[in-house]
Amino acid sequence: MAGSTKKRAEPEPNPCFVGEPIPLAEAMSKWPFRYSSSKARKSVNVDCGEEEEKMQATHHYRRANVDGIQIALGDDVYVKAEENKPNYIAKIVEFFESIDKEAYFRARWFYRPEDTVIKGLAHYVQRNRVFLSNVEDDNPLNCIISRVEILKIPPKVVSRPEERIMPQPCEYYYDMGYDLDHLTISCVDDVNTDSVPSSTISSGCDTNCIENPQKNEKYLLDLYSGCGAMSTGLCMGASLAGIKLTTKWAVDINKFACASLKLNHPETEVRNEAAEDFLRLLKEWRKLCLKFALISSTEKIESDKDLEDEEEDGDKKDDAYGDSDESDIPPGEFEVEKFVAICFGNPNEVKDASSVLHLKVHWKGYGSEEDTWEPYDGIRNKDAPLQDEKNKQLLVYMDMINYLKPNYVLMENVVDLLKFSNGFLARYAVARLVAMNYQTRLGMMAAGSYGLPQIRNRVFLWGAQPTEKLPPYPLPTHEILGKSLLAPKEFEEIQVGHSQKNLLQLEKAPTLADAISDLPPATNCEEKDERSYETEPQTDFQKFISLTRADSLIPMGGGDASQSRKLYDHQPLQLNEDDFERVCQIEKKKGANFRSLAGVLVRDNNTVKFDPSVERPKLKSGKYLVPDYAVSFKNGTSTKPFGRLWWDEIVNTVVTRAQPHNQTLIHPLQDRVLTVRENARLQGFPDFYKLCGPIKEKYCQVGNAVAVPVGIALGYAYGMASQGLSGDQPVIKLPFKVLQIVERTKLATAMSKNNSRLRNNNSRVKEVESKEYL
Repeated sequence: MAGSTKKRAEPEPNPCFVGEPIPLAEAMSKWPFRYSSSKARKSVNVDCGEEEEKMQATHHYRRANVDGIQIALGDDVYVKAEENKPNYIAKIVEFFESIDKEAYFRARWFYRPEDTVIKGLAHYVQRNRVFLSNVEDDNPLNCIISRVEILKIPPKVVSRPEERIMPQPCEYYYDMGYDLDHLTISCVDDVNTDSVPSSTISSGCDTNCIENPQKNEKYLLDLYSGCGAMSTGLCMGASLAGIKLTTKWAVDINKFACASLKLNHPETEVRNEAAEDFLRLLKEWRKLCLKFALISSTEKIESDKDLEDEEEDGDKKDDAYGDSDESDIPPGEFEVEKFVAICFGNPNEVKDASSVLHLKVHWKGYGSEEDTWEPYDGIRNKDAPLQDEKNKQLLVYMDMINYLKPNYVLMENVVDLLKFSNGFLARYAVARLVAMNYQTRLGMMAAGSYGLPQIRNRVFLWGAQPTEKLPPYPLPTHEILGKSLLAPKEFEEIQVGHSQKNLLQLEKAPTLADAISDLPPATNCEEKDERSYETEPQTDFQKFISLTRADSLIPMGGGDASQSRKLYDHQPLQLNEDDFERVCQIEKKKGANFRSLAGVLVRDNNTVKFDPSVERPKLKSGKYLVPDYAVSFKNGTSTKPFGRLWWDEIVNTVVTRAQPHNQTLIHPLQDRVLTVRENARLQGFPDFYKLCGPIKEKYCQVGNAVAVPVGIALGYAYGMASQGLSGDQPVIKLPFKVLQIVERTKLATAMSKNNSRLRNNNSRVKEVESKEYL
């Protein structure tokens, strides 16, 4: 890697340009900024976002001589680096003589894997692979050391770096570019130079994997799906881009979340199991399909060899599962008519059987009530299952991608993914995807930037196969006033909208009142989990969130599709008698919390202590009104314990627990915590989205979810990219505001017409380019 900020060692003298200068008119048309004035001109480099001083030129050239070797525009070269550092690598995009008669070249720099966001995890990527960056700068001609052979090859998805076979020997190869500002690795176009292009070869991807089986109908596998918020948002957003996206499969270990997803998305096959078990199931199922010739295999994948070895051994112990003459069945055994289900786990709760593939068998001659789960003998997991730890689930997820090779990948996680161990987990995720030859793009999105009254900053990672357009990130539509979004400095630029914040016309994010003021009252011990509305929606948010399923963008198969407006789960976690008594004494005003209770003093430094001049007040139960933990929390500096929210505020993040001991989550005017439905509204769940399980489980499902409007925005960006309509930019401007999506049919029709025009324009551009090329 190299750039204008690097200090290079003294190079060898005497390089020079050769041949006649490029005609002035041609040079001025190609590089007008070099001839704009007699003084150096400052301009902004659009690619890297930095102000760069552009030198003025008197002549441009096509070739130069360095140590007796001619180097042409478009050639790749080594450039001298500091002592004890590897030489930099660059592509020559310009040769010119400055107005002070000095010889210069403009370099577009190649980055080695360790120079990208991958850094210390570069060993996952093939040793001689480099990435053509978007960083360019001017350098003295005598910095060039020699030419270097860098082969541009067509990108291809692979399982391991060693699978990449070079068609001809080369020192380095590249098939993707690197956008330094947006930490994006993606397919790259040829560099526009005046020479014949360098050697190329024509070419004949909570957590989600997106498949792309047909042009406008696509399927989604939702891993770590929770209750289905990501699926809901993505499918709604994709429909606005003219894509029918269906969540075909979902996997989650939480049975209540699975029940919620199935209730609201009956079109989805929901599997309540660990992701690693689901991956093993896929592998073993493929073995069975190959074994019984149900599918043909044209490409080797991991675990095929084990199957081949088993078959070569002539193992016949599984014949009972195939077709056979009834007379061949030994006494005491039964004939299998069909398999009705499959799982990798322990359906019978048999000791030491959890790692065995099981088939649910329908026995010939028996009713369905006699179906049983049977282990598939001879097929066992030989490795210990991965422990259910969050960091290890990232390994499982990447192994799943490596096995399935989906066209698109979308991963979501908390910002700590970038903070923990110098961003190790994020770098690992990018490294694994790049090693499989996926394009990647990191981004941070705040839920409030897309029309919700909460901040909720989260990290996303897009992956796309090199045959697909890498989706951009949707720019914010709302401004979170007075709220700072903190991220490690290296990752500041991936905050979506960070570079464009002064150019965007943003609406103010809705407040708590905009979101929940129309909801009917609820008590601390509310028993109704379903009710009708008692008021009409007043704000854009309330109109959007209270749509019936029939008027929404969600598939019609799930839940109540009637036109009646229903409200579900408007129940709070019931506080115990002590906490309820405390909450009742919290003032009903902005900023109220435990600090306003009797017996508490606030010091000048804004910390709190118990008032020694009065007896410490007690509750009816005899316990203290202000518990010790409230005063000691964060060394007495916190205002969160028993904090009351207010109407004109937005919340920081909807969490999974509804205990008021160390969080601000008491309703502004009612003596209770926010209900499940109120939390769900802050996350953008439609009111008709009904949740399953005990109250605490419902809070967990909502708190763990991806905010639905964020999913809608991402779904739209995906839909545009999958049709080739998003361009190559890292961000895209949404043609709608999520909270104003009320009239589904009218908006979808308008968006479809607009996308049709874009497709037609793209076709015409390609036709013109094709004719010009010919």
